[in-house]
Amino acid sequence: MSVRVNKDTRVLVQGITGKEGIFQTQRCIDYGTKVVAGVTPGRGGEKTEHGVPVFNTVRQAVRETQPTCSLIFVPAPFAADAILEAADAKIPLIVCITEG
Repeated sequence: MSVRVNKDTRVLVQGITGKEGIFQTQRCIDYGTKVVAGVTPGRGGEKTEHGVPVFNTVRQAVRETQPTCSLIFVPAPFAADAILEAADAKIPLIVCITEG
């Protein structure tokens, strides 16, 4: 088995402003993960309480921050679309943990 995540991994969090997104982003940052961006449609231009910039789309976030991993925390009905959006933006590693 190969290791796909290391100290150089740049993480984008889809659903960063939701309950799980906020909670898990804090855990990641506490652990030392480089969280470079978040995505929540309609919330672009904001920053999270952790100082992470929020974008409306994954493509915008990729263009601005060059993430190497997407970590998805969205409700189950939106998970497939979130995965496809990350794949379409050419993010090489996608991890999806649905809410609920």
